[in-house]
Amino acid sequence: MTIQNTKEAVHARAREMGFDAVGFTVPQLSSRVKEDFTAFIKQGLHGDMVWMAEKAAQRRNPASLLNGAKTVIVLGINYGATKPLLDDPLSGLHNRDRGNLSVYARGSDYHHVVKKRLKAFASWLCDTHSCDARVYVDTAPVLEKSLAARTGVGWQGKHTNLVSRDYGSWLFLGEVLTTLDLPSDVPEEDHCGSCRDCLDICPTEAFSAPYRIDAKRCISYLTIEHKGPISREFRTALSNRIFGCDDCLAVCPWNKYARESRETALLPRPELTAPRLAALAALDDAAFRDMFAGTAVKRLGHTRFIRNVLIALGNSGENSNSSDPNLVSATQPHLDDPEPVVRGAAVWALSQLLDKKDFTRLRERHLAHETDPEVREEWECR
Repeated sequence: MTIQNTKEAVHARAREMGFDAVGFTVPQLSSRVKEDFTAFIKQGLHGDMVWMAEKAAQRRNPASLLNGAKTVIVLGINYGATKPLLDDPLSGLHNRDRGNLSVYARGSDYHHVVKKRLKAFASWLCDTHSCDARVYVDTAPVLEKSLAARTGVGWQGKHTNLVSRDYGSWLFLGEVLTTLDLPSDVPEEDHCGSCRDCLDICPTEAFSAPYRIDAKRCISYLTIEHKGPISREFRTALSNRIFGCDDCLAVCPWNKYARESRETALLPRPELTAPRLAALAALDDAAFRDMFAGTAVKRLGHTRFIRNVLIALGNSGENSNSSDPNLVSATQPHLDDPEPVVRGAAVWALSQLLDKKDFTRLRERHLAHETDPEVREEWECR
């Protein structure tokens, strides 16, 4: 069998195993990609994501992850949602008393779905072609979007995410690093042109320029990776987003080619589409774990999740002077939460939901007993 025939057989097997996109490249990155990544870290744009800096050398040199590596096989699984969400992924932002989760988080955790399939594919690859291989999904030290662009699976848009001509914004990526030497595919060209829809829609202005993102301003980072209080600068912009943000992905014109995923495990669960904020605020740790079992949201943990829900509750009243008793009653118990980050979010939410007189009464009742300086500051800011 020729090398080209081997590559075609590997490609065909990957498609048979349920991967929607397949691409091949050498385990190397361009000088520009490495320089941009180094600058990203040096400027501190990665925020709390210290793991990006700790394994920066491996990210710049994917070949170091496997002795004798010759090829990276980039594999993609389409996670396009069912209609009408596929046509308008931002529809949930209009219901301010309900939580909005990023589309990818409404189904089963893609880490598990993709990695299980990658392992099966790698096992077949090694058995059939007598090679070594390692698999990676998202959390590994791999600049996967840059590698995917080298394989022709897509290109990195101005929002720094991958865009596919076949699936738009909705591809989960995984990588197989192997000692099997296979021909590389032609890299995909950048098809963004003069469009800047993804940059202009960002609620927190996280893009300082095309292809440059400050993660510390990104709502996905703030609601998922960031562990402390969310800065007042960004709270209103979060609206009812309680896990991630799809804005820059959703407005991409290439989504006209998006299609519903054939992987049922990745499709949105009904109970995770527009859940009521008041009900989410009432979840204790056990109920949170039960509701979000098997999803990416569970990895967030109860504390950060409730923090996000409380910020959304504060935004649900749209700064009106009249309070909604249901929203207030859902928020108020968290003033006594053992976690300062939760108490602080509850204080801010009530400052938005209550009129000045009612909020002052609460402050007089709670401030004297508050020992955390950041929470005390929240009380005193109104």
